[in-house]
Order: sequence, then C-alpha cells, then structure tokens
Amino acid sequence: MADKPGGEAKGSMLPAARRQWLLEHLDGRGVVRISHIARAMGVTPVTVRRDVNDLAAEGLVERVHGGVRLVAAEPVEPSGAQPSPAIGMVVPSLDYYWPEVIRGAQDTAHDRRARLVLRGASYQVDDVRHQVEWMIGTGAVDALLVAPPTRGAGAEELVAWLTALPVPVVLVERSAVTGPYRQHVESVRTDHAAGAELAVRHLHAQGHRCIGLAISASSPTSAQIRDGWHHAMADLGLLPAPEALVAAYYEPGWAVDVDRVLDLCAEHRATALVVHSDREAVSLVQRAEERGVRVPADLSVVAYDDEVARFAHPPLTAMRPPKYAVGSTAVDLVLARLAQGPDRPVRRVVLSSELRERASTSARAGLITAHPPR
Repeated sequence: MADKPGGEAKGSMLPAARRQWLLEHLDGRGVVRISHIARAMGVTPVTVRRDVNDLAAEGLVERVHGGVRLVAAEPVEPSGAQPSPAIGMVVPSLDYYWPEVIRGAQDTAHDRRARLVLRGASYQVDDVRHQVEWMIGTGAVDALLVAPPTRGAGAEELVAWLTALPVPVVLVERSAVTGPYRQHVESVRTDHAAGAELAVRHLHAQGHRCIGLAISASSPTSAQIRDGWHHAMADLGLLPAPEALVAAYYEPGWAVDVDRVLDLCAEHRATALVVHSDREAVSLVQRAEERGVRVPADLSVVAYDDEVARFAHPPLTAMRPPKYAVGSTAVDLVLARLAQGPDRPVRRVVLSSELRERASTSARAGLITAHPPR
C-alpha cells in the first residue's frame, strides 16, 4: 500500500498515528472528502469521522460540507492592508433547514477570506430587528445576510429599515420590494413554486390524476408551494384534489390535521400527496400505516425539504432545495456589493430544487397508458 508511514499499513495504525497521518494528508489540500480519506487510509468512514471529531475538538481541523480541512491560521494583515470583511448572518432557525444554508455561507466566506458572524432569530419581526441592531450597533459587521419575514404585520417596514442600513444587505431565501417605486432588494432564494410543480409533474408521469397537497400553516414557504401546485394541477387539467393547511407535527393540532388530510384523500380518492415539510410527511406516512393505508401502493407521498425524508420507512421521495448553494451565493453577492459599491446593479438570484426519487412513490398501473403525461 502506498504512503505507509514507517512501513506500517495505515489501516492497522494506532489512533494517534492515524490522526497524525490525517493532519499531514490535509496539509495544503483544502477540503478533502471523508470517503477519499477512508480509501487512502484503508479504514471505514466511521473511523475517519471519529478521528476527525477528535481533531476538531482540539481545534486542529474543521468539518465542512462533505469533508474536512485544516484550520487555517489567522492571517497577519500587512501594515496598511484592509482587514477581512465581516458578514453578519441572521437566520430564523439553527436546527432545521438552515444549518446547510449556514454551512454554504461559512465555507464560501472562509474561502473568500471573510468572517461570518452568525445570529439566530425567529420568524418574528422584532427578533430579527433586535439581532441586526446588535450587530450594527456594535460595529461587528460590514455587510448583512438576512432572512426576514416578508409577510404580516411589520414585515414591510422591516424590509424598508434593512435596506436603509449603512451596510449592504442581501436577503436569503426571501425576495422583497421596497420604497415608493417598489424596487427589488438584492436576494438569493429557491424557486419553491417550481419545486412544487416538479413534484406534481413527477406524480402525473407515474399515472396519478388526483394529487393532494398538505402544507404547513406557519411556514413562509407555503404560499409559493401552493402556487406551484395550483399551476401544475391546472396546466395538466387534473381532477379537483384535497388541499389542506396543517399544524406543525409537534403542535397539538397536528394529531387532528393528519387524520383530516387522510380523510380528505379517501373522500377525493386521491392517490398521491405532496407534503410540506419532511417532518409532517414522515408523521403522515406513519399514521397512514396505522390506518391501513399503504405507501406507496395506496398513496404515493412526496415530501418537501429533504431534511430527514430518506430516513423514513419507506424512504420518502422528496424535493430538495439547494440550501448549501443558497448560502454560498449569498456570500458571493454581498462581497461583490462590498467591492463594487452602490452602482452595482441589483441581483436577484433564483435557484431550482432537485427531485430525489425514493420508495414512497410508484406508478399507478393501468393509468399511464390510458392518460399519458403531457
């Protein structure tokens, strides 16, 4: 085997020797994938992750999307040089959907020699404003990435306030207009409407003609998903289908809503359902099984978000927003704004979701031939 320190096969090395080899292997390479390290060392990915966790705890490496890299030494700024820009990021959640967006922003900021200053808020106007005020008031940041509420009381005023700040602002997974002429705010977001359309067209291609929708009543994404679902259903000339706003799966109302959705599917004879988000979709499939509804034999299900859909039983077909790319693109946008100034034209970047097909959807026998997809 190549690269045998001291003539010893790496797969038989002691943990301390493995970790030393890993540090030397990472030197000068940037991000290296876990799978690549496992092959090079002749060990399992689990062993590599354990070694990486130990090194990360010592501050010697950092885990990034899909891999690991050495912790870069803080550069010493030459006399008279401009310091690295600090980018503030305010997101509504740190434990669902947003961690991958944050990773994309963090990795790109690191690669661009910028610093990311992260603050968690909520979906409330006052919380977002408080976090932004703190960063601006302390002079901690040179630019901002913000995911503010864009609907409801105070949302319009918040967007106007953000765009009047003395630092560049880019909206993340949001779009908005402001001012008397309804000017667009710089932004990067996922086209969730197009994602919902793709889900419906996937099910239609499998022969489904009555495709229902269950969407979270509290999510700012729901309106876009509903618009996409309606557009696809009308464009394909599909049958009237159940449409339901539901509570989040952890709220008391979910136990009632999940049965209501399944009752509506039975009433309309729906054979497929798009569910936002993953957690509700997983819970709905579990409840369907308890009621004797087989997935996908009786009801095909597509989840929207693809956070935990692959872990369900059966694994759920899901629409996966490009979360990492959203965070990465946001950093690129705001750094370009810092470099080029206010004369740079406003960018509005829209990214597409990806369909991940798994075991929760299947073709409807006899329907595809009778009603070929448009």
